[in-house]
Amino acid sequence: MGAALAAMIAAGSFFVTGCGGVQQQQTSAVSVKAMQVLQQDTPLSSEYAGQVRGLDEVKIMPRVSGTIMEKYVRGGQFVTAGQPLYKIDSRQYESTVLSARANLAQSEATLNNGLIDLRRDEALLESDAISEQTVTTQRAQVSQYQALVDANRALLKKAQEDLDDTLVCAPMDGRVDVNDVAVGTYAVAGQTTLMTLGSVDPVYVQFSISETEYLKFMNLHNLNSGNMNSATVSVTLSDGQQYPVLGRLVQADRALSENTGTLTVKAIFENPKGILLPGMFARVRLGGEVVPNAILVPQRAVQQILDKTFVIVVGADNKSETRNVELGEKVGSYYIVKSGVTAADKVVVEGLTKLQAGMDLNVTDVTPEQMGFTLDAAPAEKSKS
Repeated sequence: MGAALAAMIAAGSFFVTGCGGVQQQQTSAVSVKAMQVLQQDTPLSSEYAGQVRGLDEVKIMPRVSGTIMEKYVRGGQFVTAGQPLYKIDSRQYESTVLSARANLAQSEATLNNGLIDLRRDEALLESDAISEQTVTTQRAQVSQYQALVDANRALLKKAQEDLDDTLVCAPMDGRVDVNDVAVGTYAVAGQTTLMTLGSVDPVYVQFSISETEYLKFMNLHNLNSGNMNSATVSVTLSDGQQYPVLGRLVQADRALSENTGTLTVKAIFENPKGILLPGMFARVRLGGEVVPNAILVPQRAVQQILDKTFVIVVGADNKSETRNVELGEKVGSYYIVKSGVTAADKVVVEGLTKLQAGMDLNVTDVTPEQMGFTLDAAPAEKSKS
């Protein structure tokens, strides 16, 4: 018995009561990590589901009908303005040009003969060798010849344009889709889509906001719907990575959608590496108001049981203390706390399992950087477009 009592004294795990009994006491402190509550001006932002759209997208259709003889590009290829895409069978158009050129030459010769006759008749009229009516008739004839020349010249121009249009070229820089037609296809002018071409730099990201959000945002930035270029926006892609370039709002629809009551908005983003593809989905983050001197507590420190939301702070004598809190907006890794803690408090962020109020704490102070907490995603480079 004496040896056992000595071991208990050495372990320091009991105390003697007034009645002479021995009671065990827990003296070991719980190891936790704690962080000082932050207080700083905090910008709020809203997130929306968005989709990448091409700045310009056109369906390439032939201006003349004919069989596709050659294809100069492959689906998915990047092309530049003026680059040949397709060659349409040009034989019939070459024949039309030759015929129109011959008709023009013939009409010009007829006009030239008429002018010679008119000059001769005018000279004879001066010597009263012919009547004035003869000269008048000849002048009218020359006018008809001139009209025929003009018509044939227009027909030649049209025939030459048709011949030129047998070579289908890209109207702008961009990337073509993979659904292009094959060589040998008969293409109908204005009906057959040879391929679709879309610009890739810059691109739009389109999203929708509610009427209330729209009014709040415009008032905060002192903007109007026709002058939104000063407002910047960021996007996060489906893999969770933030796109490294900030965009700017450039367009808002003229009216709210009757079906959804939302307003369609477009932001423009530089896309020099072609990362953003039309049709891609993205989470759009739009900056809003700034909360001055906001109290910030890490989300990891917040606990909820039934209808109570609380954090555990390091109290006097390094004892745990429970504080009920009222939460505001979620900002990055933090909550804005409206009440319950102050900037003088230190909240427990690690070691919360089975931790209760009144327990002794062995506190290790940590910083937001050590814990990986952040108010936002990685900073982005502002777009210069």
